[in-house]
Amino acid sequence: MTTATSPALDAAQALFSPQAIQDPYPLYAGAQALGERQGQNGLLTVPEWNSTLAFSHEAISAVLRSPSAVSGAGFEGGGEAYPEAMLVLRPMMLFHNGTSHTRLRSLAQAAFTPRVVAGSRELVQSRLDRLLDAAAGNPSFDAVSELAVPLPVGVITEMLGLAGEDEAKFREWSGAVAELLGGSNSTPELMERVERQAREMRAYFRGLADELRAHPQPGLLSALAAAEDGGERLSSDELLANAVLLLAAGHETTTNLIAGGLLELSRQPDAWAALVERPELAAGVTEELLRLTSPVQRTGRGLAQNLQIGGQTLAAGSFVGLILAAANRDPAVFPDPHRLDPARQGSARHLAFASGPHYCLGASLARLEGEVVFRTLAERYPDLKVPAQQVQFRPNFVLRGPLSLQATLA
Repeated sequence: MTTATSPALDAAQALFSPQAIQDPYPLYAGAQALGERQGQNGLLTVPEWNSTLAFSHEAISAVLRSPSAVSGAGFEGGGEAYPEAMLVLRPMMLFHNGTSHTRLRSLAQAAFTPRVVAGSRELVQSRLDRLLDAAAGNPSFDAVSELAVPLPVGVITEMLGLAGEDEAKFREWSGAVAELLGGSNSTPELMERVERQAREMRAYFRGLADELRAHPQPGLLSALAAAEDGGERLSSDELLANAVLLLAAGHETTTNLIAGGLLELSRQPDAWAALVERPELAAGVTEELLRLTSPVQRTGRGLAQNLQIGGQTLAAGSFVGLILAAANRDPAVFPDPHRLDPARQGSARHLAFASGPHYCLGASLARLEGEVVFRTLAERYPDLKVPAQQVQFRPNFVLRGPLSLQATLA
């Protein structure tokens, strides 16, 4: 005997199918169209999940900015089964709201200042030049493993002040955290690995905050340890959690932006030609690629109170799935939304970095890295090619980017 399902549930479940990994956009459009046929503007209610999916730029922006919307809802589980992982994850500002979030974020911002980010341009350029020089002698190279991964990982680890064995440890640790945060299937093998690495992280950080305060070192990690807000500082667990968050978030988004951006530019050759002719368009191209590729496809919020969206009441205690990638192609905000327009006015209105209190702390660094990469490639390798190939995307419903991407520099 089969149990009947509703069209809304079918559409929601499709967003977690293999097709959603390879090409989620038709599924987003189909789910949104179903909601509109049911009289919901930019929304689709899924009663079986006690959830509403939001697709339009207007609806998602309203949720992200509402004090009724709570980040980290639904992430409370696992404390008994995975105690070490929860001890690492729970102090992340990502899972805090209100005054607790404000405190953690202000302490991180005290170290991650615009001046620090702006001063990292030379670091980004020098690491990029070394990577491109190493790839230049090969007839074909993997733009993911040889460029899109090592560049942002190298930049953020150096900014944090990590090197050698410490850098390698943090790369491994942040990779496991990114899988967990990014919606990978929480298999027993993954959780066992995360538990083991969480124990290693906590052992490494035990007493590190006090050590860095007593003997400051160059880099953001030491600056985070020293940061104060009204006499308060980060505890060792808070320092660990938010350093790992900066590292994981600081390279995952940019890795997907670089790799996904190169793929998108190969599919829209007029935009690449415009960038080659005018490399100063790199900042605009980066905004458009953030919008079109949406390295972070989705996020979500729990509702602490009823929330009115587009004439519809979303109930307190329910969950709202925010499909950022759909909002970034909303024709009401971005005319001809699937076209990469380097000169588009208002492209920075995209929600690739979310919005509201949890707006991505590393957005300015990701923008800087994207601008430097795409400008340098256009200037140094105007004949860069991404040949036709079967591109597989990483098995992650939240963090979207190619697993590999063959390209030629000349």
